[in-house]
Amino acid sequence: MKVYKSLFSLLKKYSSWIDAIAIFVWGFMLLHYWMTSKLYILIHPRYFGLTVGAGIALLLLGGLKILELWSIRKSQRLKRQSKQILTSIENQHINLFPPGWSSGLLLISALLALMITPQVFASQTALQRGLTESLPVTRTQPQEFRSATKPEERSLIEWIRILNVYPEPDAYNEQKVEVTGFVIYPPGLSEQYFWISRFILTCCAADAYPVGLPVKLPEGRSRSKYPQDGWLKVEGKMITDELNSQRKLTISPSKIEPIPKPKNPYDY
Repeated sequence: MKVYKSLFSLLKKYSSWIDAIAIFVWGFMLLHYWMTSKLYILIHPRYFGLTVGAGIALLLLGGLKILELWSIRKSQRLKRQSKQILTSIENQHINLFPPGWSSGLLLISALLALMITPQVFASQTALQRGLTESLPVTRTQPQEFRSATKPEERSLIEWIRILNVYPEPDAYNEQKVEVTGFVIYPPGLSEQYFWISRFILTCCAADAYPVGLPVKLPEGRSRSKYPQDGWLKVEGKMITDELNSQRKLTISPSKIEPIPKPKNPYDY
């Protein structure tokens, strides 16, 4: 009980400092995520400018508040005036937490975000969210689609979009293909098959959904050579194959090459 009271008194006494430091650290954290490319794991690049702007604004606000508090600390007269102002403000609204607690939680969360690297979604999340080779009808459909001139220049998402427009797999037989993605072992498939997949991001990681295409290995080859969640570049040609009693566009690979996880693991 004494520890709680001491902590409560400490947070109340330095609540203004905690507020200012929390704002400053959140601004630093947003800019740090941008400079270290961690934002690619969390949000669509179209929102990078807004995030960077918010980070700069928070840094400035937090820095100015810290300077203001430092000046107040050096002046007893200004300090008394500040206390009166803060008391007046605190009496005009209801706090869900005691003074300093909410800012303390914000500060702790920002510090944890600086220490912990966000993880890219992998096969387990893909299977939970429902792996598909077409764009879900509940998602916003593209207003215009232009594929690369050559089939081998299409990315995985371009193949998915073109299938969404015309899903007949025979239309793409023998076309060359070269795509990158991570490996998934969907349940119910033999050792001769795996899926090459990527997550599509429309706004942020919360709404990311997985798409992919099946890869059929030559007779006698097992997918165990290509561990789940590993990143690959797959080259080959398109064929039509029957999987789980459904005709699907499938990659028949001529070359499979492991690659490092890209800086930007998502597609758009």
